[in-house]
Amino acid sequence: MKSLEYKNDNLFFDGIAIEDIAKNIKTPFYIYSEDSIKKNIKDYISDASQKTLFCYSVKANSNLSLLKLIASQGMGFDVVSKGELHRAIKAGANPKRIVYSGVGKTKEEIAYALNNKILCFNVESEEELFAINSQASLMKLKADISIRINPDVKVKTHPYISTGMRENKFGIAYEDAFEIYKKAKQLDSINIVGIDFHIGSQIMSIEPYLDSIASVKKLIQKLDTIDIKLSHIDVGGGLGISYKGEKLVDKSEYVKTIINSLSDLDLNIIFEPGRSIVGDCGILVSQVQYVKESSAKNFLIIDASMSELMRPPLYGAYHEITPTRKSEMPNKVYDVVGPVCESSDFIGKERKLNCKSGDLLVIQDVGAYGSVLSSNYNTRPRPAEYMISNSEIKLIRSADTLDQIIENESC
Repeated sequence: MKSLEYKNDNLFFDGIAIEDIAKNIKTPFYIYSEDSIKKNIKDYISDASQKTLFCYSVKANSNLSLLKLIASQGMGFDVVSKGELHRAIKAGANPKRIVYSGVGKTKEEIAYALNNKILCFNVESEEELFAINSQASLMKLKADISIRINPDVKVKTHPYISTGMRENKFGIAYEDAFEIYKKAKQLDSINIVGIDFHIGSQIMSIEPYLDSIASVKKLIQKLDTIDIKLSHIDVGGGLGISYKGEKLVDKSEYVKTIINSLSDLDLNIIFEPGRSIVGDCGILVSQVQYVKESSAKNFLIIDASMSELMRPPLYGAYHEITPTRKSEMPNKVYDVVGPVCESSDFIGKERKLNCKSGDLLVIQDVGAYGSVLSSNYNTRPRPAEYMISNSEIKLIRSADTLDQIIENESC
């Protein structure tokens, strides 16, 4: 993982010893590297043309400080709820650089987005199209829309994060798209501006994108025959990171390849990266509470859990777990688990480690779908989040208090 290295047997993150950080901060906590986030953004945008727009996928990590940082680097945003749109605007985003995705947009959310004059809606069903038209008509506005197409291209990823197949809930089936565009053209309060696809997450190859583009190009040509002229194509996001030594797709090469594949079309190109901006820029620091060994199974019981990091029990996702102090002592095989009262509460299984109670562990690559998926299950306070900026550690979200957790309840 970038920004993580041992120096004299002590683990450092972004140039600072983690044990020194943890002296003054209660575990578990999240901490991110500002420099790493900036580097990932630069890798995307440095070789891009002026006809490209990069819209960070807010669902990957929606912390306001991260959104403000990402906006300051010239990125727009891809949102999927009124709350995410509110966050992006609060963080200083230009609404004209925001696209609104998601399958279940309510009338209230549509009205909020129209009032804020976003770039466009990514429409995911025929009924949604009519709902947007109806709301825009009530407000005496025209809604700019792009229709999300499922190109039905298979990708090698977990089925829970595959989004571009006809059996997925997202988007409109490729074979139905032309008729939906024809209907959209007849609606008085709709302005067709684009076409969109998103095929999944944690994708480690460019080929599925090229296959999708080839398919969508045929539809664009067909739309041209009925005088539907598009201004942009949105190729979605989904580029993966290396959780377990996987070979990475070079971001700059990916962007150039996509641009070249669309060079014969006079269209702006929208990218929606999320995980690949923040995923490998954050760690979760936790402390071993107890070591529990038996002839059947060994456990390291830590103070982080599925409440703080849902990905392992949700997807069976792998995250490297690293002690903050290197030891020459022999390792044992442990399941690394949390204190939540569920058998599915694990962070890693069958890991070779040498730890004792009180030791610190780092769970790597948690900048995406980490804190944002955390919960208060078992009435556990969500942990604090920090960012290293110019070698300083800044608090960007305080840990919950117990009173905060129950403040909306009554008895």
